[in-house]
Amino acid sequence: MQTTHARPALVQLQGVCKSYPDAQGELTALQSIDLQVQAGEFVAVIGKSGSGKSTLLNLLAGIDRPNSGQIRIAETDLGGLGEAALSAWRGRTVGLVFQFFQLLPALSAAENVMLPMDFCARWPRAERGPRAIALLERLGVAEQAHKLPSQMSGGQQQRVAIARALANQPPLLLADEPTGNLDSESAQSLLALLQELAANGQTVIMVTHEAAAQRCAQRSVRLEDGRLLDLPADAPARS
Repeated sequence: MQTTHARPALVQLQGVCKSYPDAQGELTALQSIDLQVQAGEFVAVIGKSGSGKSTLLNLLAGIDRPNSGQIRIAETDLGGLGEAALSAWRGRTVGLVFQFFQLLPALSAAENVMLPMDFCARWPRAERGPRAIALLERLGVAEQAHKLPSQMSGGQQQRVAIARALANQPPLLLADEPTGNLDSESAQSLLALLQELAANGQTVIMVTHEAAAQRCAQRSVRLEDGRLLDLPADAPARS
């Protein structure tokens, strides 16, 4: 399933299949996935539990590898990278946002945002602290810079987590149920932020069960039994 757009495709999957061994022999998680996502596009991936959403995100992040097919992201064929090169590529290219934030509890907000910069040495050491503060300001939580995660609300923690995901200026942001642990007001604020990021050129792929989140995306695709289906923009979300 491929579509033609004026903008270049940042993400390209062709014939991607993924299976895992289980007690019955083999569990097929993804079957012949074809997908293109354009630079600056905001795409929602929906589907029931067990439909393959998390597997798809793991493949896009280079955390897992397909059994067959090709994954190209930001002009890089992931199949041609060894483990060390894949890890370095991930640090530069992909920002990950999780439902439960995954902030390190003993570090301040600014220190959490600096971590990816420290791991990848993407920025000179002297620039990392100011960059972290600038990202927190951009995300509207600069006043939380020196607080621990336990001193912040859920919505504030999620914004810090997005700032961390953007620390190395990655072209691709992957969000796994980012509103699932937020109250409705914080969730709407976060979705508006993701829309703003996409409008400014950030590519966002978001896994979600929530209809409101789906409606905020420019395009939705559904995973059913490991297969990917395009959805019209006004299609209702189903968990």
